[in-house]
Amino acid sequence: MANCYNKDMSVKKILAQVRKADEMFGLIEDGDRIAVGVSGGKDSSLLLYCLHLYQYLAKNSLNKSFELTGIHIDLNFGEDDASQLEEFFRRYDINYYKEDSKIADILELNKNNDRIDCSLCSTLKKGSVIKAAKELGYDKVAFAHHGDDAIETLFLNMIYGGRIATFDPKMFLTNTQTAFIRPFCLCFESDIAKTCRELEIPVIKSGCPNDGYTKRQEVKELLHSIYHKYPGSKENFLLSLYNHEKVNLYIEPKAK
Repeated sequence: MANCYNKDMSVKKILAQVRKADEMFGLIEDGDRIAVGVSGGKDSSLLLYCLHLYQYLAKNSLNKSFELTGIHIDLNFGEDDASQLEEFFRRYDINYYKEDSKIADILELNKNNDRIDCSLCSTLKKGSVIKAAKELGYDKVAFAHHGDDAIETLFLNMIYGGRIATFDPKMFLTNTQTAFIRPFCLCFESDIAKTCRELEIPVIKSGCPNDGYTKRQEVKELLHSIYHKYPGSKENFLLSLYNHEKVNLYIEPKAK
């Protein structure tokens, strides 16, 4: 019984954060048809499962309905077999669509200093999911970028770009005329990982040769050292991303 209770509580915590993000940033509207980009990792797989649960919550408590599907783009990096993950979604009657791609070949031909270009990979994956979503008749795309990703992006932009910026929870991509949302933007990776373990969601191991050897990984390790030394800093970093009343930065004086 304790196991079942813990699983229920973990999912409820994630769903509460999804609902908070939805209400704060207006992520999901009545009548939406949402395609979730599913890489096969813990974050995106849990997002699809949680939005499946959120359909019932939204309909009964928020008076809005939306349709949902998962879209998995096979990058052909030699990823693990996805059959167990497909079976998991089938068990819960969750739509799941898989499409082959030549992204690995394209990245191999466009290496930068003999390394896969992470930025190009991200662009190609996002574009492939959007293209598949449009072909299937879905007008909104959801990715599983979470609070830790947002904080890491903030630090990457400050360290390498000289700007204070992170990704938006909701945006509209004008070039593809697609709405793009991040329902996990207020969730932490530790909660996501814990919930995935408890729900026994199968994970497809990434075949990317850069996995674990990126600037983002370096920033992630730097942040872990900060969190260890200053408990509570992670929560404050995330809060600072939407605590708009407490922004105090240099302002260029107006010309006289």
